[in-house]
Amino acid sequence: MNGDETALRTAEAMQRADTAGNGAGVRVVEVGPGHARTALTVEPRHVNGHGICHGGYIFLLADCALAYACNSYGISAVAAGADIAFLRPVLLGAELVADAVERARTGRSGLYDVTVRVDGVAVAEFRGRTRQVPGLKPPT
Repeated sequence: MNGDETALRTAEAMQRADTAGNGAGVRVVEVGPGHARTALTVEPRHVNGHGICHGGYIFLLADCALAYACNSYGISAVAAGADIAFLRPVLLGAELVADAVERARTGRSGLYDVTVRVDGVAVAEFRGRTRQVPGLKPPT
């Protein structure tokens, strides 16, 4: 199995098991070795008291992209930490797209940047640190 096939099979298995992401409406758009794209349409359930998308959902979308990217090699990995900068408010009905890109992977540690966009304009920047977890059973 080549890298793209491993990434796709791993993503399909993870998506089937991802109750949180599925419940929020996160979709996997693209995945490959060290990168992933996820998307979410902002619905009324995602809006906060200011009438804009709650930052927690933007973080969740970025974190899902991180998860698919860092697990794309078929080795179980989890987030070890993450930071996010919210750049612009996101309105009801917007289509959020998160692109995760691997910046470094050495030993069991990884570093990933995720840009969340609406219509090509960055609305958040997320940096995630990951750790491979030996013995954690990958989804099948």
